[in-house]
Amino acid sequence: MDSLQRLIDLDRQHVWHPYAAMPNPLPVFLVRSASGVRIELEDGRSLIDGISSWWTCIHGYNHPKLNAAAQAQMEQMSHVMFGGLTHRPAIALAKKLIDITPSDLQHVFFSDSGSVAVEVAMKMAVQYWHNRGEPTKDRFLTIRNGYHGDTFAAMSACDPVNGMHHLFSGMLSQQYFADAPQIRFGEDWQESDIDSFERLLKENSGCIAAAIFEPVVQNAGGVRFYHPEYVRRASELCKQHNVLLILDEIATGFGRSGKLFACEYADICPDIMCVGKALSGGFMSLAATLTTTHISETFSTGEAGVFMHGPTFMGNPLACAVSLANLELLESYDWQGKIAQIERQLREELEPCRQLAAVKDVRVLGAIAAVELHHPVDIATAQPMFVEQGVRLRPFVRLQYTMPPYIIQPHELTAVTSAIRTVAASLEVN
Repeated sequence: MDSLQRLIDLDRQHVWHPYAAMPNPLPVFLVRSASGVRIELEDGRSLIDGISSWWTCIHGYNHPKLNAAAQAQMEQMSHVMFGGLTHRPAIALAKKLIDITPSDLQHVFFSDSGSVAVEVAMKMAVQYWHNRGEPTKDRFLTIRNGYHGDTFAAMSACDPVNGMHHLFSGMLSQQYFADAPQIRFGEDWQESDIDSFERLLKENSGCIAAAIFEPVVQNAGGVRFYHPEYVRRASELCKQHNVLLILDEIATGFGRSGKLFACEYADICPDIMCVGKALSGGFMSLAATLTTTHISETFSTGEAGVFMHGPTFMGNPLACAVSLANLELLESYDWQGKIAQIERQLREELEPCRQLAAVKDVRVLGAIAAVELHHPVDIATAQPMFVEQGVRLRPFVRLQYTMPPYIIQPHELTAVTSAIRTVAASLEVN
């Protein structure tokens, strides 16, 4: 068997990791196994996962209910094409999603990842207007500091200045960007916060297919929490100006913000909604785009006669079966109470970070917390520091953040918050 160092060397030479360079990538840590909230490394160290494997593993790793669902489904079939065929796991999962999402969302299009779910939503909106005889409505309105994925349509709706995709700006469709909401969650609403969004809608509604943004929580765009009234007013304005509303709930869905879906804070239903990440509990990659009967019925009468999209692994039976088990597991306990407990502990234990010279802000909502620094974090330095404290966190830009699994215990969460404070404190003396 190859030695640990030999494996790491092979990885560094040949495996290209996300947001990493080749050669000279960022440090990686070789994983042997994972169970509960812990990742076990090949060198014997054990890490508490404070970011749920990029916000997906809400019930931790190696959960027996999810394992059992996967094993049972594998005995039937792991995959079958979705074109011209269907199966029980996809039907049952679609029904579950319809039951738990806002009531007007009645049709489910499955895909492989969050980025693809956004691509599907944007294509759906453009083709909808073609079906309605309005082909000029083919652009999108979004808000700055947003992030929707790394594929091309999704990149075009990400912040063009502060986002990660400015290198591709010349190749991307040009969208409309409203000012980012400034009124924070819990503050007093001011109508002026929606002025930029409203102005762009009024001036350009004839060519805007849909508005698209993350409701209440801007995640990878800076872990920002903004006022739900912005979402409600944006929904009203879209209806007023004959523009569809797409909500990206890929990161916020399935309880992360304290509501099952963040749009519930505004008590609105979008025309199209994207979900992913925690949908399968991190077991497999799966996402979905949901829409209304009004929108879906236009596709049989349009020029193409069908929706022009069809991923090869769409509706994968194994992913659907595990996702259904994950959602049933979420419904089986008081997840709202658990998220509230996590939120209280995050607020209490991270608030002292405000006193550190390196820290600009501390933000908490539901099972999401961010400590924003004045200067960018050196990931190559910070990640090993977290590992030495027995915690898995991945800072980005100026943020140290945590989105822990819902099953995390108080003493494990304390280890995460303590590590964040320790690393932040070390930065102020350097």
